[in-house]
This record gives sequence, structure tokens and C-alpha cells, in this order.
Amino acid sequence: MEILGIDIGGSGIKGAPVDVGTGALAADRFRIPTPEPSLPDAVAAVVVEIAQHFNWRGPIGCTFPAVVKNGVTLSAANVDRAWLGADAQNLFARETGCPVLVLNDADAAGIAEMQFGAGKDRPGVVLLLTLGTGIGSALFVDGLLVPNTEFGHMILPRGSEAEHWAADRIRTEKDLSWKKWARRLSEVLTCLEILFSPDLFILGGGVSKNHDKFMPLLKVHAPVVPARLLNEAGIVGAALAAKDLVTQ
Repeated sequence: MEILGIDIGGSGIKGAPVDVGTGALAADRFRIPTPEPSLPDAVAAVVVEIAQHFNWRGPIGCTFPAVVKNGVTLSAANVDRAWLGADAQNLFARETGCPVLVLNDADAAGIAEMQFGAGKDRPGVVLLLTLGTGIGSALFVDGLLVPNTEFGHMILPRGSEAEHWAADRIRTEKDLSWKKWARRLSEVLTCLEILFSPDLFILGGGVSKNHDKFMPLLKVHAPVVPARLLNEAGIVGAALAAKDLVTQ
């Protein structure tokens, strides 16, 4: 069974049909830059364009970089503030003409990694972070998701928000070396380790493809591994989360 997964990020919106039985993309992913400003109608138009690219008529799972409850976006850290309180799920369903499920982007990545990736069959507390424009998070306890954690907005002892200190965007903007950025990221992981005593950290997002350049430099007690699905985790997780739409 295939479901279209769409991953909305602060810099790009990408999608592909996903074989939800294997977690594999059923076609090459299609990516479009996130509109500026990222107003709801403009983002919805991109979602429609991605669906049309695949001639899609079935269920769609769609991530969003925000707290999402019942398809409504309740935060807007890296997108336009017009998304605060927006019914993203109904907006995308109306514009595409397809049944749609919307969920937090990092939660979707975590779902994919727990089913097909680095978290598969891992008990205990697993904490996934997506490192990109911001820092997304997904927390699992014995495989069960605790949704909308948003640890990227945690205030560090130094007084900075975690994602304003150690997101991959910060590494790029400040032209930080891998060593200096790893030191910043270690601060974030250490705070999370103190709070949650995770059994495993999984690091995803686009920067995860360069995991060999910074993961050996991290200073934490829990094991740290790269997301196996790399930057496709959001697409795959969105599709997996939307499986229930097939029977509706």
C-alpha cells in the first residue's frame, strides 16, 4: 500500500509516495522551496503542486514544523505567524481534494525511525532530534510516542533557546567548524540527558548525512546514532501516520 508523504520544513517542502509496508519511497522525492513569506495559502499551493506532480488522489500524510493538535497548528517558530491556530489539516484536504493527516514534523521522523530505522526494536527511552532550520524532537517510551515535545525551544543554562544555539542553521550562519558546533550540540544533549536519561539519541535532519564529521566529537553518556532514513524520515513517517485514513 502506498501513501503520499509530504514534509514541510522551514526551507523546503518535499514529498514522495511511500510503500508503508517497507518504508521505501515508491518514486523519487519532489522538492520545492518553502514560500517566503510562508503564509497558509502559499504553503497549501505547494502541497497541491506536490500532489499533482505524482497525480495523487489518495490519502496524504503531511508534517508541519509546529505543535499540531487535531490538525491545528498551535505554534509557528520557523514559519509565518499566520499559522498560529490555523486548521492546516482541513486546508490541505480542501485544496488537494484528498484525505489528509497533519502532524508535527519531528514526530513523523521519529515514527519512521522507530518502525524502520535506528530505533527499531529499541526499548526504553529513545529521543530523536532533527537538526535543520531549527531543532525538532520526538520522544518515545517503549515505542510509544509522547507527541509535540518541541525540545528545540528548551532554554539552556546559558539563557539561549536550544535551536538558537545549536541548530544546523546556526552552524551554517556562523560558519562554525564541526568541532565548535559539536560542542554546542553536546550542551543541548547534556541538558536532555539530565532531564530524561535516554537510552538512545537518534540525530536526523539533512546534516545527519555528515554524521561522521560531528558525532564522534559529542560528549554525552547515552549512545548517539544517525537516523537511518536520513532526510527522508519525515516523508516516510508522515505516510505511516496517515495509514488510518485508508479505512475512513
